[in-house]
Amino acid sequence: MAHTRKHTASVVFGLRCLLILLSSHGIYGTATDILCLKRIYNSFKDPNGYLNVTWNFNNKTEGAICRFNGIECWHPDESRVLNIKLADMGLEGQFPLGIENCTSLTGLDLSGNNLNGSLPTNISKYIEFVTELDLSNNDFSGPIPENLANCSYLNGLHLDHNQFSGQIPLEFGTLSRINSFSVANNNLTGPVPKFRFSISKDSYANNPGLCGEVLSSCPSQSKIHPGVIAGGAAGGLTLIIILTGIAFFYISKMKIIRRKVLDPEGNRWAKSMKGTKAVKVSMFEKTVSKMSLEDLMKATNSFSNYNMIGSGRMGAMYKATMSDGTILTVKRLQDSQRTEKEFMSEMNTLGSVKHQNLVPLLGYCVAKKERFLVYKYMANGNLFNWLHPSDPEEAKSLEWPVRLKIAIGAAKGLAWMHHNCNPRILHRNISSKCILLDEEFDPRLSDFGLARLMNPIDTHLSTFVNGEFGDFGYVAPEYARTLVATPKGDVFSFGTVLLELITGEKPTKVSNAPETFKGSLVEWIALLSENNDLHSAIDKSLLDKGVDNELSQFLKVACNCVSPTPKERPTMFEVYQLLRAIGENYHFTAEDEIMIATETSDAGFPSELIVAQE
Repeated sequence: MAHTRKHTASVVFGLRCLLILLSSHGIYGTATDILCLKRIYNSFKDPNGYLNVTWNFNNKTEGAICRFNGIECWHPDESRVLNIKLADMGLEGQFPLGIENCTSLTGLDLSGNNLNGSLPTNISKYIEFVTELDLSNNDFSGPIPENLANCSYLNGLHLDHNQFSGQIPLEFGTLSRINSFSVANNNLTGPVPKFRFSISKDSYANNPGLCGEVLSSCPSQSKIHPGVIAGGAAGGLTLIIILTGIAFFYISKMKIIRRKVLDPEGNRWAKSMKGTKAVKVSMFEKTVSKMSLEDLMKATNSFSNYNMIGSGRMGAMYKATMSDGTILTVKRLQDSQRTEKEFMSEMNTLGSVKHQNLVPLLGYCVAKKERFLVYKYMANGNLFNWLHPSDPEEAKSLEWPVRLKIAIGAAKGLAWMHHNCNPRILHRNISSKCILLDEEFDPRLSDFGLARLMNPIDTHLSTFVNGEFGDFGYVAPEYARTLVATPKGDVFSFGTVLLELITGEKPTKVSNAPETFKGSLVEWIALLSENNDLHSAIDKSLLDKGVDNELSQFLKVACNCVSPTPKERPTMFEVYQLLRAIGENYHFTAEDEIMIATETSDAGFPSELIVAQE
């Protein structure tokens, strides 16, 4: 454990040195967004130092605020904050009122902190365009503001594991886009709202007096006096007349409101595509119909927030429904430092990379400064969301055979990149978020090769500091010293994914560890290994089902991958073979499949694990 802490210390030291070197220019960004982040920073106590490391307001380089820990932007050239994700950081304080200055905000995640107090009664003023709000696992108290019903673009609302009291505002039933909602483990009473979408019973669990809908029936109300009924009828008729009068006005304003919400910036960057819609998309797959940029814009509703299915350091991802019903994924690349000629050359290289465990690049498009990549759509999203859902009960649906299948397939794809490609392809950003799952839960690696399109130092540093994949959770400890991507660095990252699969824990926050433990998943595993207690790390839902031996072997492979010393880690080829051997009885792969190992192990693994060359 001391050895691991030494490496962690060197990581932090190296990071601080890098930040000093790269923070010599001042900060760039819109005044309102900078003010927003400053107010948020000043309103929180940060005992673990997660914000102190990267929230450097003296750095005036272009797009600097977009590399703050937990901050995602529309585009570095615009420096408008899109998402604020400060989950599991141990932050202390109250709901940050400074959030109102982030006028382009569409996502806010403050879950898993130590925030308290009541929410502002006029909360919609602060998060007008937010589609995802997660305040779960805090100590917020008081009533749930009725004003939240004015946030009409909410898709997900998570207020569970707090101290909220009173009733759930029935006005929430007007939130027609809600498809994910949870207020479990609070002190709520009274009837629950009637949503357009089905809300599970678990979303209301452990509240003292909720009733209605999927819960038990509410007590019958007292008989209403006939005069009250008559008065109500008269009032209702008057209301209908008034509503009829304003309906036309409301309808006339809907298009303007909708455009504003789709893009609070007035769809500025999409409008800049005027005159380029006829640009053709260069396609690598003959089975996909020819298309132009105009087709992509129609399929994504001009790249609206409604169509956005993910956002990270490499760029935003959009679901594109083509005119023939085909569903694709379009990535708007965040910030490529390559010339158009270099970019097209790199695309042609990536377009030729084909493997059953890689998300296929179907085509690309270059229009002015914009770069768009077209991929096959993966119906089951990413692995991270399956392992760490907002509703923990959903994790049980991912049984051991499926987890093993995902691990073997992902290892196979990464081993093929390392050992069968010439020149070899390093991923550099391996995480459970870049492992996508198709209809059959077969894994596909995404974002491979894209790091080469970014400025090398900037990409590595931003991933290391503020990567979408979580602080130090996936990054090999030697990276802080070298800033050089290596195959063994990919192995370390993949080993962290294996630990996620076997433990069900997040890379940077271990819920099963003692409260006094503040380290990463890898550090927790190292501590258990020192105490000969690794078995306790295994996800309890997987135990006692006749596969304990497979679980132990799998955990051993994962531990070897995250060894602090690169030479002690196996190659990806060996990782694949080890996992394949564990899953032999499931017949996930062809028995006669042979991969060619171009690199031998430094870790001294048994020679019989290496498949002979043909």
